[in-house]
Amino acid sequence: MSVSPLQAKSIEPILSVRDLKMHFPVKEGIFMRTGKFNKAVDGINFDIMPGETLGLVGESGCGKSTLGRCIARLYQPTAGQISFEGTDIAKLGRKDMMPFRRDIQMIFQDPMESLNSRHTVGQILEEPFQVHKIGDKAYRKKRVVELLDLVGLPARSVTRYPFEFSGGQRQRIGIARSIALNPKLIICDEPVSALDVSIQSQILNLLIDLQKEFNLSYLFIAHDLAVVKHISDRIAIMYLGKIVESGEGESIYRTARHPYTQSLISAIPVPDPHHVATRQILVGDVPSPINPPSGCTFHTRCPKVMDVCKELVPVLNGEDQPVSCHLFEQPK
Repeated sequence: MSVSPLQAKSIEPILSVRDLKMHFPVKEGIFMRTGKFNKAVDGINFDIMPGETLGLVGESGCGKSTLGRCIARLYQPTAGQISFEGTDIAKLGRKDMMPFRRDIQMIFQDPMESLNSRHTVGQILEEPFQVHKIGDKAYRKKRVVELLDLVGLPARSVTRYPFEFSGGQRQRIGIARSIALNPKLIICDEPVSALDVSIQSQILNLLIDLQKEFNLSYLFIAHDLAVVKHISDRIAIMYLGKIVESGEGESIYRTARHPYTQSLISAIPVPDPHHVATRQILVGDVPSPINPPSGCTFHTRCPKVMDVCKELVPVLNGEDQPVSCHLFEQPK
C-alpha cells in the first residue's frame, strides 16, 4: 500500500511512536547494584498508517526486536509514547491493556519456540478465543478450521503437534494464531529468517495476501534488506537503538543517504554473474549499547567520519527521507 502525501494528511496513523526508550538496568558488584543501563531502544519516533507495512532493518543487537516487544507491551517501556488509534498504551496496566491485545498481535522468529509443544494445533489456535472469552466451543472449532484454511494448512492439522510440521508449516500456524482475533496491527519479528529461501517467499506472499484481505498493518522487523524490499511500503534503518534513516522503500534503495544504509544495501546479492559488486564493508564491531560512543554512535565504523561526528549527536531531519547524519544537516 502506497500512501500519497494528500492521503497521509487525511488518514490518522494507526500507530504513533514518540521518543520511545527501553533501558535495561545492568547489575554490577557484590551487591548487584544498578550502575549502568543497556540502552536497547533510545528515542524512537515513527508512524504506521492503516494497511501499511513499515520495514525495520538493522544488524543483530541494534534493538529491533526489543522495539517490537515494547509496542506489543511484552516489555514495559522506560519512557515515551505508544499511541494506538489515539490511545497511549505505553503505561497501561495488564487489565486496561487486555482490549488492545486483540488488535495488536505478534509473529515470532522461531515458531518452534513460540508454539506450545505439548498442545495440539487445535488447542493452540483455540487459546486466543478462550483468553478473550469469545464464542462457544462449536464456534471456536469452526474458526480454527477457517484459520488453517486461510494459511494453507489442511483441517486435519488440528489433532497434530507442532513438532510434526516443517519450519514453514509451523510459521503458518504462528501466523494463523496472530490473525485469529482479527487484529489491526501485527508485529512481524523476523518471521522468515529461520526458514529456507524457497519457503521465505511463500510466507512473505501469504503475509501480503492476508494484508490485502484484512487491511492489516505490519511492523516488519528483519536484518535482510532484500526481504524487506519485497514486502514494505516504507523502510526505517535502525542502528544502536536509534533510527538513522527512513523513507519510501524504492527511495531508500535508489538514493540511500546514510553511510550505514549504503553499506547494508551494498551487501544485497545481485543475481547476475556479470555484476561487479561494490561492497562497502564496515570496519569494527557494533559498539555496546551499555557504553555507546560519543556524538554519532556510528562514527567508530563510518567511512565518511568527520571531527564533528565524534562530538555532536546528529538530528534526524528531512521531509521525505529523513536522515541522522552530519553530512546532510540543514543549514541554520
